[in-house]
Amino acid sequence: MAEEETGKEMGGEFEARPYEGPILYYSDAVIDHFTNPRNVGELGGEETDGYACIGDPGCGDEMKLWFSLKVGRIAKIAFKSFGCPGAISTSSMLTVLADGKTIEEAKLITDDDVVTALGGIPANKRHCSLLGVRALQAAIEAYERGASGSAALRERAP
Repeated sequence: MAEEETGKEMGGEFEARPYEGPILYYSDAVIDHFTNPRNVGELGGEETDGYACIGDPGCGDEMKLWFSLKVGRIAKIAFKSFGCPGAISTSSMLTVLADGKTIEEAKLITDDDVVTALGGIPANKRHCSLLGVRALQAAIEAYERGASGSAALRERAP
């Protein structure tokens, strides 16, 4: 019987079914945001309204995120990330999702939003999506505490 099943498999008689398990590869969107990340760089102290530096000691990834507001909306957002393709692509997508949002709208962005916008990421890279969201939330908290501009950037000094 095993030979018969093997023969059928080899002969292509089994109908292909869509894969329904965990994502084991990077989607085209993840690869695009890794190879062409959006909003990379940093903002100067005078134009920075919110800043945060977040790290994941479990894997060594780190993200710095800056934003500036204009008329109550995120007018500029920039990041620098040290990490794997998952960390860089999710950070890039996070900035795309946050750009143009109000602070209250930006607070609602979740790691699920980032992962969905990228078409999924491998399960073992899921923690990467948290990096950008955590950095955005921390930068918003710094802004709400009144630590903006040069003061926000000084908060990161050792």
